[in-house]
Amino acid sequence: MTFIGRIFALFMAAVTAFAGLAFTGQLPPRGMPAPEQGAFTQYVNPFAGAGGFPWSGNTFPAACAPFGLVRLGPDTCWPFGLNLGPGTGGYWTGHTHTWGFSHFRISGSGKREGAYFRVMPGLGGADPLKRLTRPLLFDHKRESAQPGYYGVWLPEAACLAEMTATAHTGVHRYTFADSRDARLFIDAGSKLKGGAHEAYIEIVDDRTLRGYMDCNTGPAFFYARTDAPFTATLWREGVMLSGDIKTARSERHDDSDVGADLNFGDRKNRPVTLWMGVSHVSMEGAKANLAAESAGKSFDETFESTRDAWDARLGSIAMESGDPEIKKIFYTALYHCMIHPTNITDADGKYLGLGKSLGETAEGYIYRSDLSLWDTFRTTHPLYCLVAPDIQYDSARSLLAMAAKHGNAFPRWPSVGVETGSMFGDPALMVMAESYLKGILSRAEAEEALGYMVAGLEKRQYGDYYNALGYIPSDAVNENGRRDKVSVSRTLEYAWADYAAYQLALALGNTAVADSFKASSQGFKELFDPKAKYFRAKDSAGNWGTLVPWWTDYYDEATGLVGLYYGDGYSEGSAKHYRWHAIPDLQWFVEQMGEAYMARELEKFMGGANRARGGLVPGSNWWIGNQHNYHAPYMFNEAGRPDLTQKWVRWTLASRFANTTDGLDGDDDLGALSAWYVLSALGFYPIAGTGRYWLGSPAVDRAVLTLAGGKQLTVVATNQGPKNVYVKSVSINGVPLEGSTFTHGQIKDGGTMEFVMSNRP
Repeated sequence: MTFIGRIFALFMAAVTAFAGLAFTGQLPPRGMPAPEQGAFTQYVNPFAGAGGFPWSGNTFPAACAPFGLVRLGPDTCWPFGLNLGPGTGGYWTGHTHTWGFSHFRISGSGKREGAYFRVMPGLGGADPLKRLTRPLLFDHKRESAQPGYYGVWLPEAACLAEMTATAHTGVHRYTFADSRDARLFIDAGSKLKGGAHEAYIEIVDDRTLRGYMDCNTGPAFFYARTDAPFTATLWREGVMLSGDIKTARSERHDDSDVGADLNFGDRKNRPVTLWMGVSHVSMEGAKANLAAESAGKSFDETFESTRDAWDARLGSIAMESGDPEIKKIFYTALYHCMIHPTNITDADGKYLGLGKSLGETAEGYIYRSDLSLWDTFRTTHPLYCLVAPDIQYDSARSLLAMAAKHGNAFPRWPSVGVETGSMFGDPALMVMAESYLKGILSRAEAEEALGYMVAGLEKRQYGDYYNALGYIPSDAVNENGRRDKVSVSRTLEYAWADYAAYQLALALGNTAVADSFKASSQGFKELFDPKAKYFRAKDSAGNWGTLVPWWTDYYDEATGLVGLYYGDGYSEGSAKHYRWHAIPDLQWFVEQMGEAYMARELEKFMGGANRARGGLVPGSNWWIGNQHNYHAPYMFNEAGRPDLTQKWVRWTLASRFANTTDGLDGDDDLGALSAWYVLSALGFYPIAGTGRYWLGSPAVDRAVLTLAGGKQLTVVATNQGPKNVYVKSVSINGVPLEGSTFTHGQIKDGGTMEFVMSNRP
């Protein structure tokens, strides 16, 4: 933890001590439950990346199934409900209190979203509305998590709360250590930020309830059962409803408040189990999901099934390392890669489409959403192409279905039933091109994708400028009359997308479309200043933007990032970060820079990194906490210095990732940062949107990857170690590799990839 982080933690500890005056004095159990772990889940630490200050991975320890919908865990805060800064996934290890346990959240995103259908345990006969205005104290020392399981002791409720999950069902188990009335409060309108537009709850019988909520991303429904009878009292908009009222509805935009107080009576040392099936389609879908995934299964049986599912997924890479910490970091990273994308397809195949459209059915695939494409196209989707081709196929087919609902254009950041439009560029083009180039999509599906790529050109923001000039000028204005402040970043991302589309069209033999996309992918060169040797903003008349002097600190109000920025035109980064963003023509870029100069500048860029993981000011040099420069250390390969790629990749693996709560150097962004670790630790890195990989420096001794069709690729790193970071030779199936790249075709059928390592370049 940084110095500022320590000061902050001490301050919050003092606040917590003051707020703890309400503590009831209940003693926690001597130890937390330790469910039996699996062959691979034993190496996963769900708390890694869930802390850190000021930069956090924004991950969480919620119980979930691989690539499922339910992510059931605590919604944490500071005393008095304060919740600012880290913890956008609903959880932060610096927090001391919890509002309860909810079923939806996004892993690693900087945006607060989710926390639907929150459940809070309580004890005794206190006014439930008063209880719900104050969060519960908890102790991180009495907390336990592993893939598919979360447990915590809540002293104020004298309760051990445990959670597990299937894809569409959250399973709660609450064991009370007190004979007073055991209570569960079900909040049907809860959210991490704001509230539901509309919420509804209904008591079906003394063991069953159901409800729904509607919010920005679409509706969500639940159908829940308990293993013990309850008496229920409903509340609506801050008022308890008297009498035998079985239903309640609230319709206040962003403030709907409705729920149920379930009283189970004396349940001392007799657990109460709650099964909650959820759906984004209908109440009937939630009920069917519950029956399909959890009917007849106990809490323990559900956990064991989910643990085995995690073991199977994590076992797609059987890795060996002499360093136990590397093994933990590796499998924790792989775990984080396999939380998303979200399965929003019901048991009967129905799903909520873009535009919140109903009546859609997925045939031959699972419709998935929460596709953070600007982040994930670089790392997670190339990883899926290798070890989770079914997930890559689901994602690609889902994007095709989304494009049909989105004006024949691919979305950028679809979340449940809406396109959030977050970030910029056309990242889906990389995902779709790579899916075909790596054998995931059929030719017919790829041709459909190419059609949407062409049609989508008319939908691009500032696309008229881009088509006319080959770049987006700094004086471009959008439909709201605002000048584009990220013209350079936007241009470079469009160029990369068009280069991927060119690759796809070329592979399909459509030369006319290929030529068109090839031409549009080269316009980024207009923004390269051969004198400064940076990509710079340029207006529509061809004039360069004003350069900010190197000694001037630049503050980006939109992102809060601080650093030595080299002029206007960049998003979430500096000109130094985007300097290496030349994927559409790497040979041209090297010619412009000159190999020796490029290597020197890259070395300065890498060497200028903030030495503290999660430092207060990441700066304008190498910072892996943001996606746009993920590939930067691999660019040494293009400059003829693969030894420096090897040096800096291994430095980043060792210094920017750890098996600790502050073990991630920035948002994980739905596994994108974690996937960088997994791929780099294996010794290679994808050039996204293509069928090529750069060579790096493996940090594992041996790994067996299970590819499509059950084929296996074995990666062996002979003499690999903390000092032996340099690659002496590489071969694939006994054939030595020349140069610093190889193709997917060379490994798609499996075999052996052998690195021989050395302590000298």
